[in-house]
Parts: sequence; structure tokens; C-alpha cells
Amino acid sequence: MPLRTDATVSHDTLPPLRQGTYSIVARDPETGEMGVAVQSHWFSVGSVVSWARPGVGAVATQSIGEPSYGPNLLDLLEQGVEPSEALARLTADDERARFRQVAVVDAQGRVAVHTGDSCIAFAGDRTGDGYSVQANMMASPEVWPAMARGFEAAEGPLARRLVAALRAAEAAGGDVRGRQSAAIVVAPAEGEPWRLTTDLRVEDDSEPLDELERLLDVADAYRLATEGDNLVGRGSHDEAARRYTRAAELAPGNHELIFWSGLSAAEGGDMTTALERVRRAIEMQPGWGELLERLQPDIAPSAAAVRAALREAG
Repeated sequence: MPLRTDATVSHDTLPPLRQGTYSIVARDPETGEMGVAVQSHWFSVGSVVSWARPGVGAVATQSIGEPSYGPNLLDLLEQGVEPSEALARLTADDERARFRQVAVVDAQGRVAVHTGDSCIAFAGDRTGDGYSVQANMMASPEVWPAMARGFEAAEGPLARRLVAALRAAEAAGGDVRGRQSAAIVVAPAEGEPWRLTTDLRVEDDSEPLDELERLLDVADAYRLATEGDNLVGRGSHDEAARRYTRAAELAPGNHELIFWSGLSAAEGGDMTTALERVRRAIEMQPGWGELLERLQPDIAPSAAAVRAALREAG
């Protein structure tokens, strides 16, 4: 299977971009999720490196990153080709394979990794049970072993464990040039090809891992808010209110979560809390006051009562 690349770029004209990067691909044996996390001193590293597909696998392609390795490897995995064979086929057809660093994990937790002998030192990789860590152009040869230890010691959801590996890499020296961007992609054990559990990118930031973790907190907050919406639809207002409250705690400056948690409190009969939260959201963003006037009962059953209570309170 020839290596398919972007139609506008050939290997003959591809510039030799030196993208010092460290990344991890891994599968969670409990949930079946598969993911990639990456950090680099390179703009928008996630647009090149990180690929994942539900029920199929996850891929990291870096060094002189060739994005086509992502979909090409995932296609081969989906056809039943084992990771090491799939990776061998693509590198055999790639005249720049000696510059590439590519890792892949499939839905069974099998891994394969390629570090070309022309990757800039310090460069290397390490595989473990259901994961691979890889790095090039690092400040120290301790970076990828530290990533492996960090991942194995971490607990919690796969996304958080992947970030723990990146933190460990940074603590061991990270990219010799510093840091600029980071990304994380996690795919569920099954689902439509486009469905992802997590898909976050920090394109350009002085502390990309801090920002990536903040975005994970916001993503968790919105996930809780969505659960709250579903509980409201089933009439479980008290449980929904707890979800909204926790969501607002995870993202304390998010006036949208504060507003909807206020309406949820009203639906549960706690008008005092409802008015405090809705007022606070309107103070942060006056547009919420206008939106409150537009909400119909089929969207927000408590909106009318909140409007009336606000008017009565002056």
C-alpha cells in the first residue's frame, strides 16, 4: 500500500521541517478508549501528530511529521492488519522514513513504533502494556523513559493519564527548544468514525500543558452540564442540580454554566439559589438577561418563574 500524502505535496518537495516533539499513544484496557497526547515547540502540533478512530486505534506521527501516516495506518488497522505490519508497509514505501517517528496502538492494545535513525538526538521510544512513548530533539535521553513511568503511575481517565505522561516528559527536560503547543485526542471503544471522547488542541501558548489541563477541566464541566440536561428531561431535578453545581465549580468563571445551573436550581424548587446564580451570570454577561426573556417552557420550564421572581425582587 503506497503512502498516500496530501495531493498538493510530494515527498520530493516536502521541506525538511525539524519538529522536536514528544508524544504518547495508549489504550485503556478498562474502557477500550484509545488516545494520543503530544507537546512540542511547534505551532499547532496537534494538526499534524495526533490521530484516533473509534474501535480502531490511535497514531502519533512526528519528527518530519507526515500527516498521511494517521489515516493510512488507521485504514490498515480497520482492514485487520496488525500494527507492526501496517507500520512496516508504510515506512517501506517512504523515502523519508529515516527522518520519521511514528507510533500506533490498536483496539486490542497492540503497539508498534518506528524511530528513524536520522531523527535528531536525543530521540528514542519505549513501549509498555498497551502504550508507546516517543520523543525526538529532546533536552535529555531521560524524557521518554520518564514518560513511560509517569503514564504507568498515573490514575484516572485515559485523558488525564496521557497528560500525566506529558508532564513527566517536561519534568525530565522536554523539547530542547522549549514548549509552544499541545494536543490530546481520545476515541471511544466503538462508535462512528468521527466520534471522539476528547479532542483538544492548544495551538500557541507559553505554557501549553497548563492550558491543556484547563481545557480538560472545561470539557469535564460541559460533560456534567450535558448530563444535567438529560436528568432534567427525566424529571430528576435534584440530581441535575448537583451536576450543574459541580460543572460550575470546575469552570468557575463560565457564566453560561452559572446561568443554566441557576435555572436548574429553580426547577428543583430552590429559588434563592436560582436567583443568585442567574443574577451573577447576567452581571458577568448582560446578554443572559435578554436570553432569559426569550426562553420558552419546552426549552427551560423554570424560566418564567425566574423572570417573575426577578421582577418581584426588583
